[in-house]
Amino acid sequence: MGVYLNPGNMEFSRAVHSKIYVDKTMLIEHTNDALFTEQQFISVSRPRRFGKSMAVNMLAAYYGRGCDSRELFSGLKISDHPGFEKHLNQYNVIRINMRNALSRGKSVEGMIAILEKMISLELKRECRDVDFSEIDFMSYLEDAFAQTGISFVFIIDEWDCIFRVSKNDSTAQARYLDFLRFLLKDQPYVALAYMTGILPVKKYGEHSALNMFTEITVTNPMEYAEFTGFTEPEVAALSEKYGVSLDETKRWYDGYDVMGISIYNPRSVVMVMLSGIFDSYWTQTETYEALKIYIQMGYDGLRERVARLIAGENISVNIEKFQNDMTTLAGADDVLTLLIHLGYLTYDFSKKTCRIPNNEVRREFINCIETEGYPRMVEAIRSSAELLRQTFLENEEEVALRIEKIHEENSSILRYNDETSLAYAVELAYYAAQETYALYREMPAGKGFADLVYVPDRACMTPALVIELKWNRTAETALDQIRRHNYAECLKHYQGEILLVGISYDRDLRKGGKKHFCKIERVIKDMPVGSSKTE
Repeated sequence: MGVYLNPGNMEFSRAVHSKIYVDKTMLIEHTNDALFTEQQFISVSRPRRFGKSMAVNMLAAYYGRGCDSRELFSGLKISDHPGFEKHLNQYNVIRINMRNALSRGKSVEGMIAILEKMISLELKRECRDVDFSEIDFMSYLEDAFAQTGISFVFIIDEWDCIFRVSKNDSTAQARYLDFLRFLLKDQPYVALAYMTGILPVKKYGEHSALNMFTEITVTNPMEYAEFTGFTEPEVAALSEKYGVSLDETKRWYDGYDVMGISIYNPRSVVMVMLSGIFDSYWTQTETYEALKIYIQMGYDGLRERVARLIAGENISVNIEKFQNDMTTLAGADDVLTLLIHLGYLTYDFSKKTCRIPNNEVRREFINCIETEGYPRMVEAIRSSAELLRQTFLENEEEVALRIEKIHEENSSILRYNDETSLAYAVELAYYAAQETYALYREMPAGKGFADLVYVPDRACMTPALVIELKWNRTAETALDQIRRHNYAECLKHYQGEILLVGISYDRDLRKGGKKHFCKIERVIKDMPVGSSKTE
């Protein structure tokens, strides 16, 4: 057993025997299918603390010849798969944590020199019957494979650390990419190469130096979606076992849409299950400095998009131009795409939109704008709890005045004169509701679509809100539309009080007098016979 060559199964054993272990071993089914095929090069990118290292340790334990992992995998899902025995501990595994290696080598050149020396020495110790030519590092791998017939599985963790640590050193980046290309591409000794990182493979010149890799990303995880984080059934089982509210767990740590599969942040779910305390756990592993730097960039339209994201919007983003690094950013789309890969936003592949996924990350955005550049938005957020209270009191005049203030003060960001701008302003004004309400936009209801619907938690005693917005028309018209189109029927499984809220903005009165108006009506919705609020 070596440091880099066939490192054993100790790290995976530690994970399996932890208080909380979620079985993701069916990932091995996919990597087994990729062995010795055109798909044998796999690059997996997703945010920090989303289980990348656990998967690396699992694959090293499964494929590596330096241990017997049969008992360790016994009872786990993959052990019942037909191909399990065929590939168990059958390969020479080379596992490298590139961040550790870079720290040790101090530079890219130093890192490569250490890796080549250490792996060569370990090969000589492991393969005593091989007559090594010792021409260069590649010759050690070629000789070992040619004389033993045992293929190599390369498992590389944090492959992209060079592009995060040496952001502006293009020479070092090119040298590193060439090292990986010479090591892996078109080499007969490679059975599988599995790389993990935060960023996808760097685009290098006209062609990628590592264009043989299949990219498994948070924007398109393909068949690997369920391995991106914890799924809803997995979290539901943990919530039941540890007596932690699933609804609250969902609000805090869910929200990552991965090809239609709802994914939770694994690190945070584990922490809340063990502690019972809802807090920002994932963001404690990062600093908010990175997020602050990017959302303060002066690209056209970026501030407006950040404002809309914080208000709760889904916004369009073009991810195609992103160069897969942290410095070659050409516009707002590139910044948002980077934030998707860092885990601060989630991406809807079918709609090509992004949004802030959950409370934990939303708080990180608020931390950033409180210190830099968004003072009026911060004030709107701080006053939103009082606006919500005034809405519950049906204080129409006060609600209209508060929304007018927020709309006007943020008009430079949100564009003023249209109903869409009014919607953003209202969402920002009701920011506090996101703590205990689920927000639905353009929700199918009765004979049309309700503009904004806020549905409270089952444990929350406050009323639901159905909001209709009008521009250059009256609030009475908005309220009448809610009644006529029976928008309250969108709350099929809700029982209790509903506030019907009509909000209007009259452009013709901008030069003087009142501009925003509000009408509120309270109704009671009874459940149909045989229905349940928790359906």
